[in-house]
Amino acid sequence: MEVLNFSIQDVSRMLWFAIASFIISFVMTPLFTDFLYKHRIGKRIRDSKSAPIMSKLHAHKAGTPTMGGILIWVSAAILTLIFNLERSATWLPLFCLVATGIVGAFDDIWNVRGKGPNGGGMRFRDKFLLYAIIAAVGAWWFYFKLDWNVIHIPAIGDYVIGYWYMPIFVVTLVWMAFSSNETDGLDGLAGGIFALSYAVYAIVCLTEGKTELAAFCGTIMGALLSFLWFNIPPARFFMGDTGSMALGMTLGVVAALTNTIIPLFVITLVFSIEGLSFLIQYFSKKFRGGKKVFLSSPLHHHLEAIGWPESKITMRFWIIGAVSATAGLMMALLGRG
Repeated sequence: MEVLNFSIQDVSRMLWFAIASFIISFVMTPLFTDFLYKHRIGKRIRDSKSAPIMSKLHAHKAGTPTMGGILIWVSAAILTLIFNLERSATWLPLFCLVATGIVGAFDDIWNVRGKGPNGGGMRFRDKFLLYAIIAAVGAWWFYFKLDWNVIHIPAIGDYVIGYWYMPIFVVTLVWMAFSSNETDGLDGLAGGIFALSYAVYAIVCLTEGKTELAAFCGTIMGALLSFLWFNIPPARFFMGDTGSMALGMTLGVVAALTNTIIPLFVITLVFSIEGLSFLIQYFSKKFRGGKKVFLSSPLHHHLEAIGWPESKITMRFWIIGAVSATAGLMMALLGRG
């Protein structure tokens, strides 16, 4: 039986980072939300023509402050830069967290101000290109700087895949950013799934002896729990693209650093379900003469449309997320002793 790669001190360090991040984010929240209210940086609900069902269901949320994700990645960045900056463990995830968060912040601001081609922020293709560039930088770093071209198949082993690692890395990160963003549509939904996912990855990192990366995951988890305190129904503010996109892409980087890209899709099953439901709806409307599979997409909006209360959807998705996160953790540990 393999000896554990971490000590009680490593666990304590990770928990202290989580507590510190929670406190910093919690203290900053009232000041930040006052700023958002003062400057009217509130959520704009899609118009009734492009999304009639969702517009009707969420009309009461118009004007609720957005961009709450800034609190998460700024808290994590401050603690990491001062106390946990390590070249092989936290440089790349911190870069992706901040870079994607900044892109998302610009998109959120444009959305609030009614800027962009349709007054709804940046074009999807422009965002896709920017996130793909950030992911490509990460792929280059992995392949050429970390000399990494191996993917782990749970319970089977490691396989060298050469240059194929880079496109797989890019697709994984972009998918995580997109699918987690689609999930961020109900109070507390995306935040709860993210908290579960980063908690699982804190454990995975500890079992692999990656204590700095475990502390980084704990830092984000702590900030997420603080965010959830204010985001549960009725939400005081929303995460916005600056939170969901940044956290999704960074989670992909953590999965790559722990060689658990395959278990990642089990751990974040709710994100994949939500992302796929959106794609199914999109392609159905595009290639079937406007016919829809769901009343509204992604899936959580369809469930709202058929009468499920928002809190019920969120809680049940959290349960699914907890089960899939546990299954994904077991998968990630297979073959590792």
